[in-house]
Amino acid sequence: MEGMSESENVSTMPEWEQRFRAPRVSLPDWAEDAPDRSLFVSNATGTYELYAWDRASGRQRQVTDRPNGTTDGVLTPDGEAIWWFSDTDGDEFGVWMRQPFGGGEDEPAAPGLAPSYPAGLAIGRDGSAVIGRSTDEDGTTIHLVRPVGGEPVEIYRHRESAGVGDLSYDGTLIALEHTEHGDAMHSALRVVRPDGSMVAELDDTEGGTKELGLAVLGFAPVAGDTRLLVGHQRRGRWEPMIWDPVAGTETALPVDLPGDVGAEWYPDGSALLIEHSFEARSELWRYEPGAAEPVRVETPAGTVSGATARPDGTVEYLWSSAAQPPVVRSTSGAVVLDPPGAKAPPSVPVEDAWVEGPGGRIHALVQRPATGEGPFPTVFEIHGGPTWHDSDAFASGPAAWVDHGFAVVRVNYRGSTGYGRAWTDALKHRVGLIELEDIAAVREWSVASGLADPQRLVLAGGSWGGYLTLLGLGTQPDAWALGLAAVPVADYVTAYHDEMEALKAMDRTLLGGTPEEVPERFEASSPLTYVDAVRAPVYISAGVNDPRCPIRQVENYVDRLAARGAVHEVYRYDAGHGSLVVEERIKQVRLELEFALKHLGGGAVQGA
Repeated sequence: MEGMSESENVSTMPEWEQRFRAPRVSLPDWAEDAPDRSLFVSNATGTYELYAWDRASGRQRQVTDRPNGTTDGVLTPDGEAIWWFSDTDGDEFGVWMRQPFGGGEDEPAAPGLAPSYPAGLAIGRDGSAVIGRSTDEDGTTIHLVRPVGGEPVEIYRHRESAGVGDLSYDGTLIALEHTEHGDAMHSALRVVRPDGSMVAELDDTEGGTKELGLAVLGFAPVAGDTRLLVGHQRRGRWEPMIWDPVAGTETALPVDLPGDVGAEWYPDGSALLIEHSFEARSELWRYEPGAAEPVRVETPAGTVSGATARPDGTVEYLWSSAAQPPVVRSTSGAVVLDPPGAKAPPSVPVEDAWVEGPGGRIHALVQRPATGEGPFPTVFEIHGGPTWHDSDAFASGPAAWVDHGFAVVRVNYRGSTGYGRAWTDALKHRVGLIELEDIAAVREWSVASGLADPQRLVLAGGSWGGYLTLLGLGTQPDAWALGLAAVPVADYVTAYHDEMEALKAMDRTLLGGTPEEVPERFEASSPLTYVDAVRAPVYISAGVNDPRCPIRQVENYVDRLAARGAVHEVYRYDAGHGSLVVEERIKQVRLELEFALKHLGGGAVQGA
């Protein structure tokens, strides 16, 4: 594979480290009008970067090569060029660049636009592009950029968050998602012409008084077809429908599957590829509009993290389970991409636990060491988001803890997706505290069931999971023996003032206003409020260029720990909200393992 280094001999490395070093690839994207041209992400050089793949010749080449990695890229419909987002050291603030598919010099794709946070991108068949931008000064702006040489034209502006959804096949319609009503969790849709003039609006929020969201899933990929595939929450979960903004019609789809349902078009527009997520697993279905019901697309039990229908009717999908590492498969039976190098060792399967909690039944995923009897030292690995969920999917971090004799529990607390709209929306106003009630219920179950040693319980997580870790250590100081917080919110007020604009909008939605408008809610939900109650040793890692959980608010929290001599360690690294460098990821996991084993006992880190 051109541009990829030879795989290091990993036979003597511990399995946990092999999993991080093993070559990974994403589900390949492909050019709509040149389906043999694909784009994917790989860590083959030790840093996650973009790669171009000509399927006809088999040639693969590295597109980007930056110290902190690159993952955001889009192929033009004709497959002639690759657009990729260039930020500075992971700060997510930058510009779109363009490079020929076959290789060549990078150039600014829209030289008339200043750097910003990205807010969506859609590229037309005539070479034009619709580019969304977000800045603290302007809020969201959306621009139409004509083929090379044309000046960008602003077609949308609003202080609240918005983004580009899609561009119709012939480029005459642009679908936008917006939150002008002030609810950043529930978008409305607007379809406009290239000059910005209105075609139609679809708004299930009723001006912000009704908490129902909409999402753009894509225009029909057929010339002259104005149908738009839309996700809606009208029946208490995400499911698709077809909206024709020109004809003014809505078509419900008889896809009565439990859980959340997403969809995308088959390349000829004749059918929909349904992605169904339910109770931490996912599967695929094919639905032809007008049919009585969908037809199952066979995939193994586990999690499909992405899927795409190809012009020949096959479906390619990225699959894994907690026990089996990810692989890009095809319904033809083939492995689509098989990068060279040692494969990641498997881990242990996940077990389901259902626990009664204060807001309803809580779903938790449990992995326990392959040998030994409980109770085990146990890591509660809390997911980020918060609008996300843990699933039966492969994760190297939890596998590393299992290798070292820990049980791992992952909790899909209120706020998680995949369990209906009411569950996702439940955390408003008592932010953080509601999630921790659910985590506490699962913690009690884990001890009562004999799984977890109550004296060796670790609360851990990254991003929102890191936030919940610090908040939990302060509000539940007797419950946890140790805390590991990566890129956390630590001081909610300072975080609000320093974070990127789109997250400010989300925080206003979650807490009901700004820190000045609802100071009591920010105080109740801020880890800094409870820092003096923390008794467990705390390990914190943070990216110095992080725009989501900025470094200043982390330092405020650390200063308070230091002022009273609390046991803590801090690791600062030169990246943003996490790292795309494999060695850096391994280092961070090793430091967390060392900190935990030092304070809980249990020996040394494998391979250290």
